[in-house]
Amino acid sequence: MNLKKAFYIALTMVLGVILSFILHAVIEIFYIDYFLSKNILLKPSALTSKCYLPSALQIFLLLAGIIGGYFLGKFWWRIVYVERRRQKQLKQ
Repeated sequence: MNLKKAFYIALTMVLGVILSFILHAVIEIFYIDYFLSKNILLKPSALTSKCYLPSALQIFLLLAGIIGGYFLGKFWWRIVYVERRRQKQLKQ
């Protein structure tokens, strides 16, 4: 794997992590709102003291972002640099 491809895939993995943090925040907002509307007191998770989602869900979201970013990077690399679809669209 050349350096350009590795950098491209690494950046899409960072994008995946950022998107997983955004999804985590949205899920946590609804999670906290639901339990507060039911007058149920929440305890922070064992993983962090600031998040209330279960630790397994937090880890799953992070891993999904990393793994999803990896496969998205490989997919985009194939489309942009191997199949060169971007050049076909520019000529039309």
